[in-house]
Amino acid sequence: MRRPIFAALAVALWLSGCNTVEVIPDGSYSRAVLANSPPLPDWALEGRMSLSGGKEAWSANLLWQHDPAHDELKLSGPLGQGATIIRLQGETVSIDRGGGNVQTSAQPEAFINQQLGMNVPIKALAYWIIGLPATEQAYVDMPSGFRQAGWLVEYKQMQTVGRRVLPRKMTVMNGQAKLKLIIEQWVIKGEDGH
Repeated sequence: MRRPIFAALAVALWLSGCNTVEVIPDGSYSRAVLANSPPLPDWALEGRMSLSGGKEAWSANLLWQHDPAHDELKLSGPLGQGATIIRLQGETVSIDRGGGNVQTSAQPEAFINQQLGMNVPIKALAYWIIGLPATEQAYVDMPSGFRQAGWLVEYKQMQTVGRRVLPRKMTVMNGQAKLKLIIEQWVIKGEDGH
């Protein structure tokens, strides 16, 4: 039932890709500016990610749909092959690898880490990807990001999206894993006709 939503999101992102996006020079990350922006409860993005740690490494295309009640991430290879859909709702996570292979857990972080073979702070990442520290944990500001919960979050490049400034390239790393994200398209629901 969610697959038509992803198809519609992909078409909307592709059609809105004709809009010009102003890329802001490196070093322009400002948590203060982002923190004073209006709340950002509903958004979607399209991009690419790579995750490496130890001897493991992989990359994927990423479609992420977020609202206050849930997150849905679609990870896929070239041309959408090998799609995996991760759904988070409260303290429940499900991973759908297609073909009826759906696994569910009431421990989102531990389950995702077990499935990926690496630690990925998925709940905090929903904040970090919009340029803000997670609300429930202390953090330390850095010139190009912040440190939080043992992770260094660095914003390599920012971009304007409507009236907002949001990440375009970012890196999240700790001693065991490194996650790189490139966000090619943002859709902010409720703004600019979306």
